[in-house]
Amino acid sequence: MSQTPASPTAASASMATATTALARVAESLARQGMMQHLGTRLVSVGEGEVTLAMPYSDRVTQQQGGYHGGAIGALADIAGGYAGLSVAPEGMEVTTVEFKINFLNACQGGELHATGRVIKAGKRTMVTSAEVTHVADDGRCTPCAVMQQTLMAVPKTY
Repeated sequence: MSQTPASPTAASASMATATTALARVAESLARQGMMQHLGTRLVSVGEGEVTLAMPYSDRVTQQQGGYHGGAIGALADIAGGYAGLSVAPEGMEVTTVEFKINFLNACQGGELHATGRVIKAGKRTMVTSAEVTHVADDGRCTPCAVMQQTLMAVPKTY
């Protein structure tokens, strides 16, 4: 069974939405002092999905040399939040109402990748999830943490 290609108008609208989401997320990330301090960078943005990366450094470690749970939690929170922002109405931002995280493995070196995904975008709140994966210097990937959160849309104030 073949699929009919999307109309040029639909394809253009989809590209415009992706471009707008990318611009919104990139602009917001540039304003995040903590994420800038930790070296977080934007990897990809799609409708309802965002991936961020955080390199290993002494800014993100705990006393035993592994990634600190606070850094992992912050990365997961921001990835889920930006997934929500990518589908939020124009002129709105999102803020975290709550999140729950499970730490799966302790990791050192390499970098962390967090992919946030919108599970349900409602009128008042959104539910998102994030998977954090450790990418070792040799390319091996290890699950690091999983998170689920609730977001609320709020007016953009800047």
